[in-house]
Amino acid sequence: MWHVPEAEVGLLTDIHGKAVLEDGCGTAYVSAYVAGAGGKPVGLDNSPAQLATAQRMQEAHELRFPLVHGIAEQLPFRDESFDLVISEYGAAIWSDPYLWIPEAARVLRPGGELAFLGNSVLLQLCVPDHEGEAAGPELLRDQFGMHRFEWPEIDDESVEFHLSHGDRIRLLRDSGFEILDLIELQAPNGVTTNYDYVTPEWARRWPSEEIWRARKK
Repeated sequence: MWHVPEAEVGLLTDIHGKAVLEDGCGTAYVSAYVAGAGGKPVGLDNSPAQLATAQRMQEAHELRFPLVHGIAEQLPFRDESFDLVISEYGAAIWSDPYLWIPEAARVLRPGGELAFLGNSVLLQLCVPDHEGEAAGPELLRDQFGMHRFEWPEIDDESVEFHLSHGDRIRLLRDSGFEILDLIELQAPNGVTTNYDYVTPEWARRWPSEEIWRARKK
């Protein structure tokens, strides 16, 4: 959201030769980055339209890696097929974590890593229901019971999934992961965004995005 460079975050520093699943790939730009860094990506998405765009991007940039139509909750891959599963928005917020995280664990090899980026817990508690309104300094909803978020004022069919930090930690541990890091991203000075639900000023004070890293035991 804030164009924080990968060189600063350090999420994809050791992917040469590794089998990487982008879980909910959309246009597969993360997979394209992985391919350029010498990794072996596979992009999975449940939208044929997104995969068609990803295919056009592959042709435009002369990249070749598999694009698979499927859902994160029931991955069409064998056990222990990947060294890294990564989701940048995609499965991280659009799939039920109680289904997609155990599936990610299943397809990871022992010692493989899971990394995912999504909206922060605090943003979800502060963002209004109405489209075009940005998060403010007040808590608007309960943290206890966080799971399924529906946005009828924005889009009748829009559903997202977000967990509190405690619930997320327990789910990762129950799925066989050890937690490596939780990176709470801060908006750099002078940035802008096209998103209307959070301002740079808000995201300078509180994290609007967070990245989780975990390793399969």
